[in-house]
Amino acid sequence: MLAFCTGVGWLLRGLPGALVALLAASIPCTLIVVVVTALFREWQANAVAQAAIHGAVAAAVAITAKTSWTIAGPIYRGGARWRVLLIGAAAFGLYVGLGVPAIYVLLGAALVGAFLPVRTK
Repeated sequence: MLAFCTGVGWLLRGLPGALVALLAASIPCTLIVVVVTALFREWQANAVAQAAIHGAVAAAVAITAKTSWTIAGPIYRGGARWRVLLIGAAAFGLYVGLGVPAIYVLLGAALVGAFLPVRTK
């Protein structure tokens, strides 16, 4: 996202535009992270804050699942059901069950996906 913002700034106004776009996209997020991190100790003892954090985590999981389906859905409906299920289950098992780092799981899934034949109807 930062690269996109910086690129748009570069295209519109050159180096000054790229710098302004980069700072405008990164400083607010950075400040929010710093404030939340500073308040985290206080929030650990607060039941309301903990409930809010748990709700936010649940929502993040739901959004991630929906985004995953948005990406995989057309492939799944296009006839590659077993391919999607096999790669997805293997990636989940490697990451969650065996603790393989996410980057290795993604690279491995990309290699398998590139060489696993797709049956077209």
